[in-house]
Amino acid sequence: MKIVSVIGARPQFVKAATVSRIVAATDGLREVLLHTGQHYDDNMSQVFFDELSIPQPNYNLDIGSGSHGAQTGAMLRDIESVLVSESPDGVLIYGDTNSTLAAALAAVKLHIPVAHVEAGLRSFNRRMPEEINRVVADRISDILFAPTQTAVMHLEREGLKDNTVLSGDVMYDSILYYRHQLDADPDSHRLPDMPERYYLATVHRPQNTDNPDALSAIFAAFAALPCPVVLPLHPRTARYIAEYGIEPRNVRLIEPIGYLWMLRLLLDCEKALTDSGGLQKEAYLLGKPCVTLRTETEWVETVHDGWNEVVAADRERIEQAAAAPMPTAPRRNAFGDGHAADIIVNSLLNRL
Repeated sequence: MKIVSVIGARPQFVKAATVSRIVAATDGLREVLLHTGQHYDDNMSQVFFDELSIPQPNYNLDIGSGSHGAQTGAMLRDIESVLVSESPDGVLIYGDTNSTLAAALAAVKLHIPVAHVEAGLRSFNRRMPEEINRVVADRISDILFAPTQTAVMHLEREGLKDNTVLSGDVMYDSILYYRHQLDADPDSHRLPDMPERYYLATVHRPQNTDNPDALSAIFAAFAALPCPVVLPLHPRTARYIAEYGIEPRNVRLIEPIGYLWMLRLLLDCEKALTDSGGLQKEAYLLGKPCVTLRTETEWVETVHDGWNEVVAADRERIEQAAAAPMPTAPRRNAFGDGHAADIIVNSLLNRL
């Protein structure tokens, strides 16, 4: 059996590394890896292939950036060409990016079964491109791998129960696998000259970066915090900081970094301050409190358990949440048992 796995952005590289490792060890299953090039900078892309030992992609479309329509259209055209050439038994997609949507559309129009890893997430904010991507991808996929019981509930309410598999979250598999490596060498992947105490932040969502009031409020809050903020700087954020004339204070700006370096920063920080979906979940899994710089979250389990506070781009609420004491509530095992990739691969073999 041959599957084409389509990836294009940082979170997808991490998820694919976990699943591809199981695929490679499974008899009767061959993977063709297709990289759309949605993230194309070495610090946003190649470093993940190198450090996570992901096989080099069989295809790299080098699509690059662009408007949502132009980028998705270019991906749809080129992915279709690869699928026609490869004629796979199934297409495996991840998450909620334009790469995800384009691959799902290309495959379904060619009558190739689609399997969606991390299906069923909902922010219920239709202004987020990611929400549109995931809703459409779920609707046209044949197998829906839901990471949590909440995701299963969403899919059942949308009439997709028969296509749904509760797999657990492959990011939990990844955390367990790579944390073991970091624990075995505590000094590895630690950036030099880090502050003794710091917050770890990521800011890249258009609702924050493209809004001068929101971005200014976030950086004003960072300036008022009791210890420095370490911020791997997304290219979009760098552009708008310059455009709006924001001078980051109490912030150490660093280049985008690889997954293992980011895990180390997260393990050593006080709290995470982020508008990223993945970092919210990783903080929860590693026992780090999180402050979410959005009006909603897909990972409601982290909020219900008291380890994540959703504060939007509100300066006062960011400062209060960052200064709040450590949570005392236990963290549930909401994301599976660390064997999501095994469940996914076995389901592919059985259902395709």
